[in-house]
Amino acid sequence: MNSQAQIDEVLRRISDAQEIPGVVAVAATGDDVLYQGAFGKRDLSKPDAMTADSVFWIASMTKAVTTAGAMQLVEQGKLSLDTPIGELLPDLARPQVLEGFDATGKPKLRPARRPITLRQLMTHTAGFAYNMWNGDLGTYLEKTGTPPVTTCQNAALKTPIMSDPGSRWEYGTNIDFVGKAVEAASGKRLDAYLRDNLFAPLGMRDTGFRITDDMRRRLVGMHARDENGQLASIPFELEQEPEFHMGGGGLYSTAGDYIRFTQMILNN
Repeated sequence: MNSQAQIDEVLRRISDAQEIPGVVAVAATGDDVLYQGAFGKRDLSKPDAMTADSVFWIASMTKAVTTAGAMQLVEQGKLSLDTPIGELLPDLARPQVLEGFDATGKPKLRPARRPITLRQLMTHTAGFAYNMWNGDLGTYLEKTGTPPVTTCQNAALKTPIMSDPGSRWEYGTNIDFVGKAVEAASGKRLDAYLRDNLFAPLGMRDTGFRITDDMRRRLVGMHARDENGQLASIPFELEQEPEFHMGGGGLYSTAGDYIRFTQMILNN
């Protein structure tokens, strides 16, 4: 059995067993696509089979795309990696560090010891966190009524940092601010900048923050396991009229489009 058939067999088996709803897999070098396969269903509540051009919410795979757009602007001298980003984004000019909560549950904040830079945002060392992985931030959102970042409301970015900039690594909303920096430096909304400078040049026709009618016909559903461990379809869709485009996780795309982006990285 050749290697392609072996990969097919594994992916078909786990899809048929509903260990996963479905999968699109692609492997490539900088020049050639070596493997492509699609198995299972787009949505377990519907009959549509998974196809190579199925559209996924790519979540944090958005981060690399947004950062690539920002690095284009760094190369053009429109963004600086190490200048305090607060000079461009006033909301980050005076970052506050969360140091816990007082006896009444009120957040205890102090000024950060140093400014935040674009480099720190890109490398997740600016101090921002995600509430699903940082309990203190989760408590902060609850106590203050701050919405989660997946609402794509500007208020969701009004959070303190969890540590001083440059002091530690923590996965969080950093790249959403990189997207804001792209907008401030380019004068375009993030969707338009990425479309004009990455998606169109690379031929990524099925990638964007907004789900077009054509993309929706190929959209892959979201799933979760029920109390018995069985996969079931769940309702989920990012806001299609967002206050801000979530540079850290807002894109929808296909495997074929994303492989074009990764091949660009391999060839640069």
